[in-house]
Amino acid sequence: MPGGFILEVKDGKVLESIRAFLKNLLERKLLEALLVPMAFPGNNKIAISLVSDPAMLTCADPLAPIMPVNTARVVSGMTRVAPGERTVGVVLRSCELRALIELAKLKQASLDNLVLIGIDCFGTYPVASYDEFCQKSPAPTEEFLKARGSPDALLREACRICEHPTPVNADLSLGLIGMDLEQSVMVQALSPKGEQILKPLGLRENTAAEVKRREEALAKYMSGLTGAKGELFNRYRKELVGPENLLSVFASCTGCHNCRIACPLCYCRECFFDSPTFAWEADKYLGWAEKKGALRMPTDTLLYHLTRLNHMVVSCVGCGMCQEACPNNIPVFRVFRLVGATVQDNFQYIPGRSLADELPLNVFREDELNEVGQ
Repeated sequence: MPGGFILEVKDGKVLESIRAFLKNLLERKLLEALLVPMAFPGNNKIAISLVSDPAMLTCADPLAPIMPVNTARVVSGMTRVAPGERTVGVVLRSCELRALIELAKLKQASLDNLVLIGIDCFGTYPVASYDEFCQKSPAPTEEFLKARGSPDALLREACRICEHPTPVNADLSLGLIGMDLEQSVMVQALSPKGEQILKPLGLRENTAAEVKRREEALAKYMSGLTGAKGELFNRYRKELVGPENLLSVFASCTGCHNCRIACPLCYCRECFFDSPTFAWEADKYLGWAEKKGALRMPTDTLLYHLTRLNHMVVSCVGCGMCQEACPNNIPVFRVFRLVGATVQDNFQYIPGRSLADELPLNVFREDELNEVGQ
């Protein structure tokens, strides 16, 4: 773990201290704008916002345990046509950061003139559960951080088994795990760009004891996540593997394609399944029904999910936004995460780990997958 600095927390208010840190970056012109989650006062709603006025950052809430959209999708929309000329900071959770790295490799986003600010993530709630949580607490973010690391069945399923709670490939990292958040946050520069930004801020360097405490806390935290993943994966295999199970799982799919829209890695401008290819005359449907005895409508829903799975599973970062977007609560995440883990293990590929890691399906190596050809 690289060394870093300590952001002192004033009066035990970690959120306000992080807001002040971000505000300082704009006021000093180290950044010209920030893409960051913002809270709407009075209704506990969170929206990703592009902020250029430092005064507006009094409503920034990058620690709120909710992710209404994977921010990588927002960055892709901003930069895909042409990168900006001004320096913009982007505050990202680990899964968002890893998705953005994959999109950059797929030429669907540009990292030019972006400063990536990663932040430790203790997990997020579904939107409905977050609203319920907020109704019980006047300061939901602070209340959530007090219980950080505790098992919480209300967290999104994807968050309960995420093995990447800390950011990689960020320029700056805000470390929360293993820190006494009433006193300090660890700030690390993970790139030369990050070092240039931190240099004028005058933060004190962390001590060896602080680094060790964080490393030990991370190891313990990761152990809990790994155990939860193994337990859930064993259950997934029983519930999902096999044609009959898959047909049952996706039986209530309406073909809305919300999962594709929410997924940060589904980047096609026009989806094959939205094309006229799947538009048929009524007699065609009747003919199929007569041949089979019964025809499930709408048709081709399982084919849609399997095609999408084949298209993007090697880059799936397990953010779970597909499942959150499903109106019928289909466990889309479970299928994609289970298959994704197997595919990625076969290629020894961790999506978002590094820009230098080539996408497996774009690279041929003579010695890979030898057992398939035997």
